[in-house]
Amino acid sequence: MAHSKHAASQRARTGGAGRYLTVSTLGLMTAASIVTSLRGLSLMAKEELTMFVYIGFSTFLFLIPAGLVAAELGGAFGDRAGGLYVWVAEAFDKPTGFVTMFLSWVQNIVWYPAGLSFASAAAAFAIGRPNLASDHVYVGLFIIVAFWLCTLAALVSNRFAAKVTKYGFLLGTVIPGVILLAGFLAWLLSRQQIGWSEATSPAVSVEETGHPHPRWFPYITGLSGLSFLAGILLNFAGVESQAVHAMELRNPKTGYPLVIAIAALLSFGIFTLGSLAIAGILPYKEINIESGVFDAFDRLSTTLLHVSWPVQLISLLVCYGALGGVLAWIIGPSRGLLATARDGMLPPFMQRTNRSGVQRNILVIQGVVVTVIASLYLFMSDVSTVYFLISALAVSLYIIVYMIMYASAIRLRYTQPELPRAFRIPGGTVGMWAVAGIGFLAVAFAFVLSFVPPAQLPVGSPALYVGLVAAGAIVFTGAPLVVERFKKPSWKRYAETPSSPPDT
Repeated sequence: MAHSKHAASQRARTGGAGRYLTVSTLGLMTAASIVTSLRGLSLMAKEELTMFVYIGFSTFLFLIPAGLVAAELGGAFGDRAGGLYVWVAEAFDKPTGFVTMFLSWVQNIVWYPAGLSFASAAAAFAIGRPNLASDHVYVGLFIIVAFWLCTLAALVSNRFAAKVTKYGFLLGTVIPGVILLAGFLAWLLSRQQIGWSEATSPAVSVEETGHPHPRWFPYITGLSGLSFLAGILLNFAGVESQAVHAMELRNPKTGYPLVIAIAALLSFGIFTLGSLAIAGILPYKEINIESGVFDAFDRLSTTLLHVSWPVQLISLLVCYGALGGVLAWIIGPSRGLLATARDGMLPPFMQRTNRSGVQRNILVIQGVVVTVIASLYLFMSDVSTVYFLISALAVSLYIIVYMIMYASAIRLRYTQPELPRAFRIPGGTVGMWAVAGIGFLAVAFAFVLSFVPPAQLPVGSPALYVGLVAAGAIVFTGAPLVVERFKKPSWKRYAETPSSPPDT
């Protein structure tokens, strides 16, 4: 009964029965959270045909286990707001749920500058100034301005932000992805030089009997050669991020597992085919992590069509898609953090929302922090290195979240075996241990790799790189523990007081 009242209350805040999200809309929102843009394609294309090893690892050992676990937990608690927070709190306790949700929120704050740096490259190509994509001052200023614009869009309402995200994914990610794939097919039919057929680097090719052959398995001389795996893994993260909106579905217990299936299939297709296209169009030495997607479109346009203007139009769409992907993350984890605030885990200041029920003060706080982190671009000249450093820090934090999520799924099979689950991982307890256990081991391995400087990038001092990633992980993980330690009973009373203005 308590759950029903809670669900009714939450649905009332979203505007009643006429304001449900459809399965397709939430599926596209979730896919947009995973494929935040075409940004990750260049990173995977940089590995040429060895990308299949990385994609296989990320899909079968990470995306599928995470999707199955999220589908079971999302269906079981689909009528309650909070997503990860509720799942972990039910499995362990509210403090652990708070730490998990806080880390999920913080890793996004760390990641936003890296995600928006891709949007800055898209904007540079859209205005015909591709050289700006490597200008660290331009990138830093673009990130700051763009993030605050996305924040303003999120403050309008969750439904408005959902529409922007949905169409951003379709227009700015799916359509450019289809064009890229069609262009690659035309590239093959016109018998152009295939990028991975050139002998360029021992990391991706091997020369036998005087002829270059692409590698199918990574050239491993140490952990540094595998460190790109951590960044690639982050590309597949986020399948659980929109679980906070599961209760906005008409039938969340059966609809949310379908949401997960839609998101996983779309993500796998876009990443695999898109990365393969870029690796086939561009030679290894010309694949830039930030601008590789646009360089591929430019090569297609100038070589096959002998014009360059289509690149600007496509880049404009991709920029919109990248901003929509960031917006999907802005309205997801921050909404989950609001649920922890309403449970008295955060001070009253962070419990406040605007008239549309949007977590106003939480969004403002994260905007300030993102502005500070984005300032790194203003002082570090190598854009790719800054991008990877920030991504590595985000990965280390997010992996901790996934470890706790997998542990929660296993524990709930023992503590709440009779809990109604619209979708249940097959195989009983053994099946859950197998799925969640594989996922846990995969992310644990990636966690180690996130602290290893990549051999493919000039990171400068390896000790400084490791120190920055480790310090960030320690500080951000310790922050929620400190908040939990010094929280006050009045925070909970404020949240429960009818006269308090949580929605004003």
